[in-house]
Amino acid sequence: MIYVQSTTAPGLWTTFDWWPPVGWWPEAARDLLGPGQYASPCASATFVLPPTASSVHSARSYTTGALTGWGLGELVENMELVVSELATNALRHGLRLAEPRCERPVHMSLVRRGPLVTCAFTDPGSSVPVLRYPGPLDAGGLGLHIVESLSHRWGWSALAPYGKIVWAVLS
Repeated sequence: MIYVQSTTAPGLWTTFDWWPPVGWWPEAARDLLGPGQYASPCASATFVLPPTASSVHSARSYTTGALTGWGLGELVENMELVVSELATNALRHGLRLAEPRCERPVHMSLVRRGPLVTCAFTDPGSSVPVLRYPGPLDAGGLGLHIVESLSHRWGWSALAPYGKIVWAVLS
């Protein structure tokens, strides 16, 4: 684990900054933190996903190791499912390999605050994650429904000058 002090003001982080900046927590999930949890020390672990199919398995394994190391083994099963879905989406929809200026990788970060853990993926894509309702013969499209059912809250934010972060909070 690497801890880096960010000098960028909250809300102004970009895809070029080290992720996650110290103290980061999704704005839309701050109300989930109990008294003193936001000020308490946190732990974070970051993994860079190469643009290959095996990256999803590697992200799941990394997640298992981090959560086990933090003594949160009870979160492993659900977090692995969330990581699989968000990693697949980031690699499938977030990478724009045809555009040379967007050669940024996909980053996965786990950020712990007490019993809460946020799984966050940053990617260079501009596509917005949307809950879809696939037809009975569609091969996919239920990933974000899985994320929604297993997490306290999930969401996404745009990053400047391009890219986004998609996150989910579990406990």
